[in-house]
Parts: sequence; structure tokens; C-alpha cells
Amino acid sequence: MRQPVPHYIDGAWTRPGPDPVVIDVIDPATLDTVAGTLAGTAADVDRAVLAARRAFPVWSEVPMGERVDAVKALATALDTHRDRLAETLSREMGAPLSFARQAQVGVAVADLHALIGAAENLSGPTPVSQSLVVTEPVGVVAAITPWNFPLHQIVLKAGAALLAGCTVVLKPSEVAPLNAALLAEFVDELGLPDGVFNVVFGDGAQVGEALCAHPDVDMVTFTGSRAVGERVARIAAGTIKKVALELGGKSAAVVLEDADITSAAAQVARSCFANSGQTCAALTRLLVPRDLLPAWRTAAVAATADWQPGDPRLETTSMGPLASLVQRERVRRHIDRAVAEGAHLLAGGSGFPAGLSGGAYIAPTVLGDVEPGMSVFREEVFGPVLTLTGYDHEDHAVELANDSVYGLSGGVWSADPLRALGVARRLRTGTVGINGAGLDVGAPFGGYKQSGVGRECGAAGLEEFLETKTVMGARDLLG
Repeated sequence: MRQPVPHYIDGAWTRPGPDPVVIDVIDPATLDTVAGTLAGTAADVDRAVLAARRAFPVWSEVPMGERVDAVKALATALDTHRDRLAETLSREMGAPLSFARQAQVGVAVADLHALIGAAENLSGPTPVSQSLVVTEPVGVVAAITPWNFPLHQIVLKAGAALLAGCTVVLKPSEVAPLNAALLAEFVDELGLPDGVFNVVFGDGAQVGEALCAHPDVDMVTFTGSRAVGERVARIAAGTIKKVALELGGKSAAVVLEDADITSAAAQVARSCFANSGQTCAALTRLLVPRDLLPAWRTAAVAATADWQPGDPRLETTSMGPLASLVQRERVRRHIDRAVAEGAHLLAGGSGFPAGLSGGAYIAPTVLGDVEPGMSVFREEVFGPVLTLTGYDHEDHAVELANDSVYGLSGGVWSADPLRALGVARRLRTGTVGINGAGLDVGAPFGGYKQSGVGRECGAAGLEEFLETKTVMGARDLLG
């Protein structure tokens, strides 16, 4: 029997006992068990947090240049092992190999380089009024990460925390934990002080909640659903620790009447269907002029042709399975409910895609005649489901786009970029792309409203892990 992946605590891999509790890792394309991890407990969390607490005074005093060198070495390791990481990600969460190599791993490498640049340009002590303002690492950070872009989310949190001088206890998703195990191997080779970086595998109930409640954890950074984010915040409030939340979205693509329909449809489809729709910032609500709805129905359906699901091991596959059968069933229920509420199924649906009869596959789906009162207009599906809604005029488009409890992302298309910018400025979202522009890892990423609290990426992402101290009467003491 394959040995489960052990925790990485205090610079060493733990040894499982004679009858360890194991969480299986399932390949969503084949439904085969490919590996397992130890199921962590509150005792494991205690050991990891104690190790991080002991290491904090040492690591926080390491000069920034040395911390930068360590994270640069980690970025190099990710790039060197890009194929190995991509194969692991494909096996554990279904990402097509080409996408895993370029987007899952490639973006993670870019994340680290952007954070490194931010750290190298971090301002020193700053005179303000009669005082000196300094920044210091927040302390022990608990990082709780998701399964959809697991490596990207891990390095945004752990990379920024390490550069800031914090120590880290990571709880990766139990659905896709194997990339975190590889990352721990690479960190182990860096020779950091014991306890600076720790990994405890397990589920949210046993490990995540123990981290959120732990009195020696100074900050929790979480990416996941809005419902779990609320619970994270409630538990962490018991010890008044800092919390950063990157949660869900129901982002709108606002296409103005002067935009090119064919190119805009392809770009919206890419945002909605890439990673099998399992992207928090995906543009899933397509808002178009009402008198252009017939042309847009045709264009949206045609755009699905490039996103037919297939074997994620093939380089030619653009869309693999969803990450799990649980996720597939959730998406199926959303589609069926939308149709029951009056949406018209234009493409795809809740059955298996043509040529596939097993695994967690679902076809790229387009739903027409979706109105604001329907659940699919408001609830995050987190799958390859695009809704099509008509608007009457530009103000109406903005009103529909902002008609959401979420505010993570958005997009605007127009032949006039300045006009698009004007509409983008009116959207209540943390990020907006003009004419298909996507993620910029050097700029702040995060949401308004119930899409979260705080920012990731670049300088803003680094600053999340710093505290601000005002030293009064010290303005002129440093010369």
C-alpha cells in the first residue's frame, strides 16, 4: 500500500503511526485513487504553530536581501520542476497539462517574481508628522488554500509572508494537496531555519478551524467560498487576529454595442471556461445590448467549440474535468435549477459531454434568457456555465453588473477604450479588464462587498503581512 504523504513540521517530515487516518486524493478524470495524505488533527496544528512561533524571532530578523534570495531560489525550483508540478496538478485536480504548465505553474512563478520586486522596493522607515513610521512582520501566518489554483494561491500567501518576515503554517486543500507536498520538498532544500514553513494536511473541520482559533496564530489568510470565509472570520474573531479573505465572485462581462462580437465572445468564453470554469474571477454573466441578443446567442454557442472536455493528459485538451464528483454534482444542480426557473439551454447541459461517460466531466454550458431574479444570475456556480442577459442601455448594463453581493472582477468591451474605461470605473469590483485584459500579478487583486477583505499580488499582497508601527518623537533620529 502506498504510504500517505506526511506533514512537514519544524523542518522535518512526520512519521505516520501504525494505523494513520488517510485522506485519499482522487484523479477526477479517472476516479482512481492516486495518493493519500495524513489527516491532520488539532495536535498536529499545535506542533506546527509552536514550531512557527519559535522560528519567528529568528526569521523576522533575517535581512530582507536574504529573504529575497530564498524566495528567488524557490521560484527557480518551481520553474525547474514545471513539468513535474504540472503533471501532479493535472492528476489531482484535472487541469489539462498545457494549462497546468502555463497557467497553474507559470502564474505561480510570475507571482513570486512580482512579490520579490515588491520586497526589493519596500520603503524603509518613513517620517510622518513628528513620528517615524515603520513596518514589521505580522507574525505567525495560517494560510488556508483552495483546490482550483492551488499552487498560485499557496505562493501568493506563503511567498508574501516569508518575504515580509513571517513564519507560515499552510493547510492546503485536501482535494489537491500533492502540489503543496512538492513545494515543501523545494522549501526543505532551501535550508531555512526549522519552523519557518510548515504544512499540515487535512480538512477544514479538523485543521482549518484549529488554525483559525489558535491563540498563537497572528493572521489567517484564506481563499475559498463565501460561506467558509464567513466561518473563518467568525472563528478567528475569538482571538481578534488579522484575517484576509479572497472569496467568491459572480463577475459580469459588459459588452457595448460597438464591440466586435466574434472576438469578444471568444475572450469571454476563455474567461468563463478556462480551468473548467473553476476560477473565482471568471466572467460568467454576459451582458449584451438587447437588440443584439440573437447574434450573441449564436456567437456564445460557437465559442464553446474550442472548450470541449477531454483527457487532461493530452496536450491538445483545453478543458479537463471538474476537480471532483462533488463539484460536478453541484454544477449539475445549478444548471438544472436554472432551466427549471426559465433559462433556455443553448449549449451543453447537466449530462455527460459527448464521448465521455465517467469522471467529473461536464460540457461548457450557455444559458440564454437569464433574468436577474434567477438563482443562476446571482449564485456562484464555479463551473463552465455562461449566462446571457440583455440590457436596454449603458446605465442599465452597469446596474445589472453591480446587482450582486459579490464584487471580485468584471470586464468591459468596446471599440472605444476610453468609453470602456468610463464604464469600468462605474463597476463595483476589485478588478476590471478592458477588451479582454486578464490577471496582472503585479497589481492588487481582491474584491469588494462579499468577495473578500484585503488584497493579494505584488506590493499590496506583501503589505497584507506587515504591521504598521508609529514611533512618536523619533522623526529625526535616523538622520
